[in-house]
Parts: sequence; C-alpha cells; structure tokens
Amino acid sequence: MRTKPVAVALLLTLGLATAQRPGTWRCAHLLAEDGRTWRENVVVTTILDSIVSIRPDDGRDVDRDLGEVWVVPGLIDLHTHLLLRPYRERSWSEQVLEDSAELRALRGAGYARDTLCAGFVAIRDLGTEGAGYADVALVRAMDELAARGPRIYPATRAIVRTGWYGPSPDDPSVPKGAQCVATDEEIVAAVREQVAGGAAWIKVYADYRRGADTQASPAFTLSQLELLVGEATRLGRQVAAHATTDEGIRRAVLAGAATIEHGQGATAETLGLMREKGVVLLPCLAANEEIVELRGHTGPVVERLNIARIAMQRALAAGVTVACGSDAGVFRHGANARELELLVAYGMEPVDALAAATSVAARVLGAPDLGVIRPGARCGLVALAGNPLEDIRNLSRVRAVIREGDELERRGR
Repeated sequence: MRTKPVAVALLLTLGLATAQRPGTWRCAHLLAEDGRTWRENVVVTTILDSIVSIRPDDGRDVDRDLGEVWVVPGLIDLHTHLLLRPYRERSWSEQVLEDSAELRALRGAGYARDTLCAGFVAIRDLGTEGAGYADVALVRAMDELAARGPRIYPATRAIVRTGWYGPSPDDPSVPKGAQCVATDEEIVAAVREQVAGGAAWIKVYADYRRGADTQASPAFTLSQLELLVGEATRLGRQVAAHATTDEGIRRAVLAGAATIEHGQGATAETLGLMREKGVVLLPCLAANEEIVELRGHTGPVVERLNIARIAMQRALAAGVTVACGSDAGVFRHGANARELELLVAYGMEPVDALAAATSVAARVLGAPDLGVIRPGARCGLVALAGNPLEDIRNLSRVRAVIREGDELERRGR
C-alpha cells in the first residue's frame, strides 16, 4: 500500500504581472470532458487558476512540454483530516490530549503540501479532531500563499452526542475530539458556532460507540438530526454524517444529510433510500485497511475489512452514488489515491473510480468548475506516468501537478 514520498520541487509564479501572463502546457494525452476518452497532442492555456483554451498542438513554442504523460483533472478527496498525524506514528488519543493546536496546524501545512503533490487539488476536511478551528487557519494560510496545498472545504470541530466520543467519553473535564451536544438548544448553537467559525460543511456523528460500549449505536433521534440539518441548511451549509449502523444511516438520510461517511451497515432498504434521495456514500476504504493492518491480520478485526468490501459491493449493486473519501490522516497524507485503488479492487470500473475523485466529487461540493478539463474550469492538472483508465494504480505515478500558476514536479517514478 505504501510508497516512499519522492522529492518535490516547487516553481512559483512571482508577481501579479507575471502571474497574469498566460501559461501554455503541451499534453500528449488529455482526459476529455466525458471522462472516458483522451484528446491527443493538445496545448492547454491557463491564466491564474483558470483554463482559457485547449487547442491542437501546432508546433508553436510552449512554456512546458509535459512529455509522454496522461493528464487528468485535479483530484478531489471528500474525507480527510489534515490535523491528524497518521496513527502508526502517533495515536489519536495522544494527539487530542497532548499535542497543541499550533503544533498540529504546522504539521497540517506539510500534510497539505503532500496531498497537493499527490494530485489532490481540493479536499473536504471533515473534522479537526480536537484542534479547534485550525483547518480554517490552514485555509487562510493557503489564501495568503503562506502554505501550499489543495483548496480546503473545512468542517471545523464536528458535532457529537455528549458521552459518545473520546478521549474518556464519560469525563467532561477531558478534551474531546469533537464538539459535544446533548440538548436541542446545544445542537442549534453548535451549528451556528461552527458556521461562524468558518465551517463550509457541518459534520455530525449520527452514530458512534457510547461510552465504554464496543458496538456503535444511533447517537441522535431523527428529530434531532432534522433540527441539525435544518439549521445548517438555513445557514447555507450541507451536512456530512458519520454513520456505520443501519439505523444511524437511515436517520441521517431521512434528516437530509448530503453524504454518508463509512456506511458499512446499510441494509438493502437503506441503500435504496440513499439512491432515491441522492445521498452520496464515502466508504473510507483506505482508512479501514490501515486500521486492520495496525491491529493485526488475524482475529475478529479482519472481519472489519471484509464488511467494508461486502458493503461497498452491495452499494454498487444498489446503484448508490459513491465518491472518493479516503479518511487520510488515519493513514499517510499523500497516499489518498489508495482509496481509488480499493474502489476498483472491490468492484468499481477504473473510469468510474476516476470520476469518483473528479466529476462526482465536484458535484458533491457544488463546484462545476472542478473535476473537469475544459475552458472556464479551474486549473487543476495532474500529469501521470501511465493511463489510469487501464490501471488505476497509475494515479499514484504523479509526474507534475499544475494549479493556480504553480507547478509541482515529482520525478523518479
């Protein structure tokens, strides 16, 4: 699963006058708007973060000949945690209890760069896990060019039922990995606080383990989730619901959540409800694989991987829309494309897996100018050493990433 990160050189476009000059990029193979075919030997012209034109290569000089590569739109990961250090390096509890938000933000800036260098030009960061509003600070750092990374859609603190989330769920004096609420008033107040703090999405734990329980169960009533989604909607935000039990998933879908994170326990009836209401599944397969590896390859924990595989296959058979959400942070930032490899391994066609991280993910974000290469789209271009529609693993063979006038190059793969 893991590869060592390669050296990256960043070429910055300095100065407003220089940045506004068109850039031209020769591409041997460019993914067409249909996401299924290739345009051969074309030149892409960009200004700042916009694609201006795509024309056949006529032999004129260009700023950069990308060589024999396959160019796809910048990828999108809809479930990440930039404020988390991978669990094999430091446990979740240690990070929440012992690491300051400042330290975690500094790490997060580096993780953001790793993510961008892996070809992911936009992410939805679903919860700072005890680091407050540090994800919003990262957004500002990107805007000020104090750090380089993908466009971030932050969810800030996430919302969880009091007594259902750690560390030490039953001890209110211990810092928690999300904002705890118990009453209707607290639910509404938490949504308002997070939106005021910069949340672009609201994340709720529709189910989780209660206290010392080892099995998850629904954390909120349907009316409470409807209240939460209603307040988020009033404030112009959509809701992402962590849910692994069938009842937790069902309640979140009925309440109006836009996406379900994980979703392993959904029955055929609930999957049909998701399809009917257009709710998108983010299965987080790569994080699940990582947790299984960390806990060992024998015993009951292996069933968790099997459940995820079976659940994914059932969702595909039910016609549920699946998008890319890896839960990076549990595992190494920059290895996000592992999620797409697992989607294919579990039954999705490569062309659909690529769409899950481009056009489908862009629709979830309400960003039609992402996830596609066409005039007027945002400039997120990823040059690959191989054709990902033939072998999805080629998404990890990144040669160059072009975004907003900057080029990040990766060599040696």
